Amino acid sequence: MARQTPLTCSGHTRPVVDLSFSDNTKDGYFMISACKDGNPMLRQGETGDWVGTFIGHKGAVWAASLNKACSRAATGSADFNAKIWCALSGNVLHSFQHDHIVRAVDFSLDGNQLLTGCQEKKVRIFDLQSEGSKPKVYQGHNGTVKRCLWLDQNVFLTISDDKSFKKWDTRAGEEPVQSIMLEKSATDLVIHEKRQVATLSYSNMVSFWNPHEMTMIKEFPTKTQVNSAHLHPNSEHFVFGGADFKIYKCDYKTGSVEDSYKGHFGPVHIVRFSPDGELYASGSEDGTIRLWQNNVGTNYGLWRCVNTSD
Repeated sequence: MARQTPLTCSGHTRPVVDLSFSDNTKDGYFMISACKDGNPMLRQGETGDWVGTFIGHKGAVWAASLNKACSRAATGSADFNAKIWCALSGNVLHSFQHDHIVRAVDFSLDGNQLLTGCQEKKVRIFDLQSEGSKPKVYQGHNGTVKRCLWLDQNVFLTISDDKSFKKWDTRAGEEPVQSIMLEKSATDLVIHEKRQVATLSYSNMVSFWNPHEMTMIKEFPTKTQVNSAHLHPNSEHFVFGGADFKIYKCDYKTGSVEDSYKGHFGPVHIVRFSPDGELYASGSEDGTIRLWQNNVGTNYGLWRCVNTSD
């Protein structure tokens, strides 16, 4: 069996708390990282090579996202600001003042709106095509909004420290249209690229939901506190990481652990698959990002398979 050798991406000086990949572009795909050092970084996705650092926040950066074409980046920070950046030049294009720490950001599917979640329990939608317009504000959570994600052009999902998982429809007013109460506060939420499955982690559980019906598809217990989980693009397996410093790869049908790897020197805060599913990235309390090969022993990016047989 081939040995997993992760690629380590250095550069950050404090914990890495969020990661996001772009879609495939003519130049490959890209990855952005959010870090408590206040300096989000853009990297080539296949190799982890540093492309640039976005300079301008004055506090820890809690959230970072790229639009599909990787022409724009969005970040949310403890300086009470969400920023939109040109991913080509690194320049700030917009800065949106909030009343508290911005913990979550997400571009709409067409890239024309920005969704933000805040520690003051509110969700906002900013129109990026109408500079200076006031955001739409949505209230309904009783705790910090930790993740907010567009499901389609009108519907978005949120998780919060108040232990709730909510669905909102911009056509139906400013209150949630559905709400699920969890046993513990959710730690991560991510929507599968086909928009039919949402992966949600809380406590020592990884659960999968139909985001349109807000019904659970399946749920698997783990042996550690789960901070983040993500379903592979082909839906055959998922990865998760958490308090025990390890990365786990599991079968989606059964939940059984296929592989586990230790490379970080602190809890894992975030894991995400690349858009082609060939690797997954992890960000940790240790300040590093590690790239893990999904198909160990194959040639991809900087990995080269060495044939040791005679």
